Amino acid sequence: MAVEGGIKCVKFLLFFFNFIFWLCGLALIVVGILVQVALHNTFMIRDATASGVPIVLIGVGVVIFFIAFFGCCGAWKENYCMVTTFAILLSLIIIVEIAAAIAGYVFRNKISTVVQDSLTETINNYKNGTAEFKETVDKLQEDLKCCGVNSSSDWKSFKPDGKSVPDSCCLNVTKDCGIGAMTDAAKVYQKGCHDAVEALLKKNIQWVIVAALVIAFLQIMGIVFACLLMRGIRSGYEVM
Repeated sequence: MAVEGGIKCVKFLLFFFNFIFWLCGLALIVVGILVQVALHNTFMIRDATASGVPIVLIGVGVVIFFIAFFGCCGAWKENYCMVTTFAILLSLIIIVEIAAAIAGYVFRNKISTVVQDSLTETINNYKNGTAEFKETVDKLQEDLKCCGVNSSSDWKSFKPDGKSVPDSCCLNVTKDCGIGAMTDAAKVYQKGCHDAVEALLKKNIQWVIVAALVIAFLQIMGIVFACLLMRGIRSGYEVM
């Protein structure tokens, strides 16, 4: 018996979609790792809830990576059991992805508080931090053109004089440019990093949510094709 006409086309469409899923799984792993690194290294967010979304993305990406390979084999061999298992597993993954998107949206509303707490902790630990830690904080302030959490005054405990800030706060970074220049707008950024970090995180999380929903939609199409192929195989057509 042969998989004829439209069913044969569905078989190759399912194989193609599984290749796309394989790439999507790889993309989710990469995005999850980048978000995790950005949160904890670039932005130094220590709140455990912040790790939820990237960890879910990495986990889902790994699972999709292997499920897609499994689906490709099932579609190519026209194995009813494998295609059925693929459709069930993919349905579960979609539920997890939707949950991750919801979690990302919820975390989006908590970003302001999390950023405030994390940046405050960062400033408090700066003086006794490692060289690598200080370099990360300095790069954050230089890149975002900001100083402190809400203003440059947050660095008042940086030096005994209470008027100095790290050199990374300076408009033009040079050695000791921040000494005694805390309130000098001509030398030091007066705006804190809170708003800039919050805006950047919200933008990145928004794109992560959109990506998760788009991939979920593509996977729904994959489930549809899988069901059509299952129906064709079960109907007793011969597989080409």
